[in-house]
Amino acid sequence: MHIAKEIGLPIDAQGDLYYALLMKDAGCSSNASRMFQILGTDDIRAKSDVKTTDWTRVGWESLQYALAHVRTGAPFLERVRALFDVAVHQKQNAKELVQIRCERGAAIARRIGLPEATAAAIHSVNELWNGSGQPDGLRGKDIPLLGRILTLAQTLDVFYSSYDAGAALKVAQERSGRWFDPNLVRAFHSLSKKESFWTDVENAPAKVVELEPRQDVLANTETTLDNICLAFADVIDAKSPFTYRHSTGVAGAAVAIAKTLSMSDPEVTLIRRAALLHDIGKLSVPNTILDKPGKLTGDEWDVVRKHPQYSYEILKRIPNFRDLSEIAASHHEKLDGTGYFRGIAADRLSRPARILVVADIYDALSAKRPYRDALPLETVLEIMQRDAPHALDGSCFEALKSSVVSASSVASDLFRLSLSFQQEHRQTDVLSPDPASVA
Repeated sequence: MHIAKEIGLPIDAQGDLYYALLMKDAGCSSNASRMFQILGTDDIRAKSDVKTTDWTRVGWESLQYALAHVRTGAPFLERVRALFDVAVHQKQNAKELVQIRCERGAAIARRIGLPEATAAAIHSVNELWNGSGQPDGLRGKDIPLLGRILTLAQTLDVFYSSYDAGAALKVAQERSGRWFDPNLVRAFHSLSKKESFWTDVENAPAKVVELEPRQDVLANTETTLDNICLAFADVIDAKSPFTYRHSTGVAGAAVAIAKTLSMSDPEVTLIRRAALLHDIGKLSVPNTILDKPGKLTGDEWDVVRKHPQYSYEILKRIPNFRDLSEIAASHHEKLDGTGYFRGIAADRLSRPARILVVADIYDALSAKRPYRDALPLETVLEIMQRDAPHALDGSCFEALKSSVVSASSVASDLFRLSLSFQQEHRQTDVLSPDPASVA
């Protein structure tokens, strides 16, 4: 944002840039599973490390990256074959991963209702000044200006956070005219001489709200909130092909249960939004765990058990979602205290939370997995009956049983709201299950 002001970017364009900066990684969950398939390693760590690697050049840097991330822990010959395959298909794989990320990220911005300039900037976040970027290989001023600022800013942040201000300045100068617009690098160089600039960068979490150029980009309406929930449900479910439509499925079941229990319209809305966002913390779980076909280790389960806590910590910070944060965070809790992440019991579980627990288990058991077909309804209900009423709320379970047809109908309605969005960006690679979402 300081660079935008330094070059005299108009205030409306600064607003478009601001939201592009905040939403630039919205499409990253979409290529996580594909990255895991290619590298066979922790996608979160791999994505973090690639940011300090010059991925446009084949050399020592890229070799070091491959050795650190490709099939680590696999037998020697398997690793050699994997390294060879990654080397042969490096450009093709890079384009595929970037294309998935950029297209989905731009689509999510549009889905929420952000300006087209914001979506275009997100789409071009990996385009480079000399034309060697992805996904379209745009060159120079053919790259949207907001995208050029985005590309420079994210690289500066990575090198500043990983090393120091000197490293950020050095990478900008070294890649000027190759990765970055030289005029933007000059603007950054001028800013870098000001102590106040680095103070603001260091205090970015506290300063970011103050930097918002305008407050009227999105109307604070019920429709806007629903669009945000649906868009982020798509972000969440895209993390693994085995959670495709999980959030909308849980929302459909939860709404059907709530209506069967004659809950008020505001309560039903709250439960629906909590269901759509309940797994946002799962974005913290690597695909080595989410897509693992076998049994999870103790350490892997420890990682999984933290995701409801992250959902709570994320959602409670947002004024419009503060009320639903406690509901969302409780989706793996049980009445007898055997759930997670807090192990709380019946006296601390509200009715909306109990509904969400039942809906989440129902959808997980009803979904197809690579190691089994979708379980028949009778089997799902039989399994759940074993936990009611000591672990699952009996009235919520009975409401589910009497409303499974309605639940399917509501889920279909929710799905239709985002059908074109999901069909356009659906990933079809299915290799392994999502054990973390199975009850």
